[in-house]
Amino acid sequence: MATEKSLFLFSLLFCLMMHSFTSTVANSVEAEALLIASLLNQAPLYPWSLHNATNKSPCNWMGIACNHEGSITGINLTNVGLQGKLHNFKFFSFPNLANLDLSNNELFGTIPSTLGNLTNLSLMYLYNNSLSGPIPKEIGNLKNMVDMKMSSNLLNDSIPSTLGNLTNLATLYLDGNKLSGHIPKEIGNLKNMVDLRLCSNLLTGSIPPSLGELENLTTLILFENQLSGSLPQEMPSLINLHNFKIANNNFSGYLPRQICQGKSLTFFSIYNNQFTGPIPKNLRNCTSLIRIRLDGNHLTGNVSEDFGVYPNLTYIDLSYNRLYGELSPSWAKCKKLTSLKISGNLITGKIPPEFGQLIGLGVLDLSSNHLVGEIPKELGNMTSLFDMILNGNQLSGWIPIEIGKLSNLEILDLSANNLSGSIPAQLGDCSKLHYLKLTLNHLNGCIPFQIGNLVELQNILDLSCNLLTGEIPPQLGKLYMLEILNLSHNKLDGSIPSSLEEMLSLTSIDLSYNNLVGSLPKNKAFQQGTFVGNRGLCGKVQGLQPCNSSLIKNGQPQKRHRVIILIILPLLSALFLLLLVFAISFIFRHITRNAKEERYEMDRDLFFIWNWDGCISYEDIVNATEAFDEKYCIGEGGYGRVYKASLPIGQIVAVKKLHKLEDGEQIDQRSFRNEVRALTEIRHRNIVKLYGFCSHRRCMFLVYEYVERGNLTNILSSEEGAMELDWVKRVNIIKAVAHSLSYMHHDCIPPIVHRDISSNNVLLDSEFEAHVSDFGTARLLMDDSSNWTELAGTRGYVAPELAYTMRVTEKCDVYSFGVLALEVIMGRYPGDFISSFLSSSEGGRNIQLKDMLDQRLPTPQDQVGNEIVLAVLLALACINANPQTRPTMQHISGKFSTRAPPFLKPIHTVELSQLMEFRV
Repeated sequence: MATEKSLFLFSLLFCLMMHSFTSTVANSVEAEALLIASLLNQAPLYPWSLHNATNKSPCNWMGIACNHEGSITGINLTNVGLQGKLHNFKFFSFPNLANLDLSNNELFGTIPSTLGNLTNLSLMYLYNNSLSGPIPKEIGNLKNMVDMKMSSNLLNDSIPSTLGNLTNLATLYLDGNKLSGHIPKEIGNLKNMVDLRLCSNLLTGSIPPSLGELENLTTLILFENQLSGSLPQEMPSLINLHNFKIANNNFSGYLPRQICQGKSLTFFSIYNNQFTGPIPKNLRNCTSLIRIRLDGNHLTGNVSEDFGVYPNLTYIDLSYNRLYGELSPSWAKCKKLTSLKISGNLITGKIPPEFGQLIGLGVLDLSSNHLVGEIPKELGNMTSLFDMILNGNQLSGWIPIEIGKLSNLEILDLSANNLSGSIPAQLGDCSKLHYLKLTLNHLNGCIPFQIGNLVELQNILDLSCNLLTGEIPPQLGKLYMLEILNLSHNKLDGSIPSSLEEMLSLTSIDLSYNNLVGSLPKNKAFQQGTFVGNRGLCGKVQGLQPCNSSLIKNGQPQKRHRVIILIILPLLSALFLLLLVFAISFIFRHITRNAKEERYEMDRDLFFIWNWDGCISYEDIVNATEAFDEKYCIGEGGYGRVYKASLPIGQIVAVKKLHKLEDGEQIDQRSFRNEVRALTEIRHRNIVKLYGFCSHRRCMFLVYEYVERGNLTNILSSEEGAMELDWVKRVNIIKAVAHSLSYMHHDCIPPIVHRDISSNNVLLDSEFEAHVSDFGTARLLMDDSSNWTELAGTRGYVAPELAYTMRVTEKCDVYSFGVLALEVIMGRYPGDFISSFLSSSEGGRNIQLKDMLDQRLPTPQDQVGNEIVLAVLLALACINANPQTRPTMQHISGKFSTRAPPFLKPIHTVELSQLMEFRV
């Protein structure tokens, strides 16, 4: 019995000794690994080496946690200035490590594959460092991982599919890196995922449907990538989703009808995409919403019916869509609302006075709509308001004096409306204003001297294009911080106050087209300003006469000369009146009433048929082009010549002046109306913007944005231009034209057919982005119309069926697009190729793709090579002789919106016959 007891005690002692030995060995190994890792820190954070010298356990070292056996389980060295590479870290030496936090340091280099040895790791924070390279696939070995954050590094390459092995993972942050490729479908295996953030990367492709199976997901953030395609139909299954942000991508299609099925959505951000179709109906009852941004899409819907009352809503932006209807007073019931933006839509009706109940509102932006009526005086109750932006509507009446109560107001823009009456002096009480713009109204009376109290005005004071009279108040000289002052196109008189010399911050001043007299103040900004149209002004500035010191003193004529003028003037007046009587009788016998009406109509046309929120008159266009002088001409087409005009406001525009035809005036009028009607309905980044137009039988012109690099024809024909237009830029040009035509055909009501798509009518800006131009032959396709027309378009781009049917359909543009796409790829007009392709029974199957490519560029590789293959495939489908078999532009645009699939063979070995085997 004693022997057994002794044996038991011996065994127990041996186990304790072995445990102690094992712990000591483990401590020694882990301590050594920490000491090596400490070399990462170039500014020692703690003298671990001293601990080693005194043989203390690393469990007492800073940032180290251990289990009961003395083995390290946690390393927390966040925000301590670590510098170096993770390759110095022997991860295999820490078998029990569960928590690793090295965030907010200066680590660089790649993540080593040995990180996969930490199989007990459940938390890993590496965010806010400078780690680069790919995420190692071995990371899929961390089966116990729950929380992984690697945000704000320089990680690149694709997201490894092995992440799908981490079935315990609940939080994954990979945002703020340079990751590319698709979102792996294997992420759908992470059933415990709660928070997924992949934003601010270079990801492409669509959202995999498998993400719709993550029923526990509460946060999905994918904004600022290059993702495309439609949202998966499985999205409504995410009933716990409350934070959904996918803005700044290329998503398209309809929004899911049940996007708020779980009634828990709080943050919904999809701005700057290509979504179309109606606002989801159940969004109206999504009372959990706190912040919603739908701006910058092509969504339709009635703002008075598709949105409800949201008790928790603080921010909503619906701008730049195609929303219609009237503003509902119910918005006033969203008591927590701080920002309401619905600009750039088709909103009609009046601004509800109930908006004045939104006393917590900071931003109200209803600009660029069709609002009418007066500005409600109740808006003066919105004491928290700092931005009021109502420009570009049809608001009328007086500016309410109650606006003066908005003591926090910083931006006030009421420009481009029909406001009348005087500028209220109470505006001078808005002491925090730094942006004030009232241009393009019918405001009259004097400029209130109280405007000089707005000493915080910094950005702009623009009162131009009104009917203001009187003198410029000297008090404006107190606006020391002001950078832009525009009082042009009014009826101001008197001299320019010398106090304006104190406005040293001015960078731009425009006082043109007034009745000002005297000399200019001695201020650098005034020596570079715009003052044309003031016959009494003088100075060393372009457009003004130099001042004569003998006649001008302090900006005023001398009294001696005034006396002489007063004596001589009556004598001259009597003689003039005598001659005038004879002249008037002669003129009235020869000028008919029609001539007077024609002059009135011409003035009316020139000054009132203007569709731009700038302040440009007919004279500005004529002066900028020197009456359409040949030296300003930058191009010519079948319907007109295009001129480059530098306007007084500093903007450069393109002016297309239509030809005068001896016997074909009606053709010009029809072309003009087509272009105006088409472009005023269009809002797309790849379609040239129409700023304004002048319509009169004597002179018709259109004013567009100026697109710097000119048309695609000239660029491709230039050796230097073609070399600069690499394959990536060419693919983007083809995509841009496809997206714009898809928008015209499928998003505009009624659809618009361009009818003259060619390289001459595709313009490139400074960033090589394409803009479709020249809508002179465009047609609106009406359901109740036959849509038959005369032949139009550029020879070689016109669909063959128009030669015998003369019936306009969208498929005419599809054919032209196919020709254009081939031209971009081949670098030249593809006429011979198309002829042989269409006439050959073999479909050109012996032609190799590499022989079609522009030989001035190297053969495209990798992803861009796949996209070239896709572009050729789609172009060949577009030039099919049978219009019924051509794809739609919506289909083509959708194909370009998804990542091109890799072709099975290298591009230099591909034959067209192989392409013909694929369906588009």
